[in-house]
Amino acid sequence: MKVLFVCTGNICRSPTAAGVFGHLVRQAGMEGEIQVESAGTHDYHVGAAPDARAQDHAQRRGYDLSALRARQVRRRDFAEFDVIVALDRGHLEILQANCPPEHRGKLRLLVKGRDVPDPYYGGPEGFEQVLDLVEGACLALLSEIRDRGS
Repeated sequence: MKVLFVCTGNICRSPTAAGVFGHLVRQAGMEGEIQVESAGTHDYHVGAAPDARAQDHAQRRGYDLSALRARQVRRRDFAEFDVIVALDRGHLEILQANCPPEHRGKLRLLVKGRDVPDPYYGGPEGFEQVLDLVEGACLALLSEIRDRGS
């Protein structure tokens, strides 16, 4: 099972989601079964580490994002990944527009019916809100994936 988290530039929300989800996967002893990556809809920060504020807030909760590097979504991602998770409706629309029809069933929002807000231009509370939303949604996603496998 391969899961891809997607936001705009792949330096705040999607690496946070990938870091949290990867942590949960390891805690569940499923790292051999589930691979986790993140990407951006745009190429603004390709090769960059996650935003220092995102890393700092994640680290305070026990998540290490330091090894992650930004990349843009590739066309082959639609075939290679089993689940492609958009962090907001704008990302989902971009993914839907670029996704081959046979892979559209893999696309979803992280939080059903709700955007994970972009913390980039705000203060520390935005990064905490992202973590709050991501933690709950990633627990639910892992449970869903486990249920699929049973």
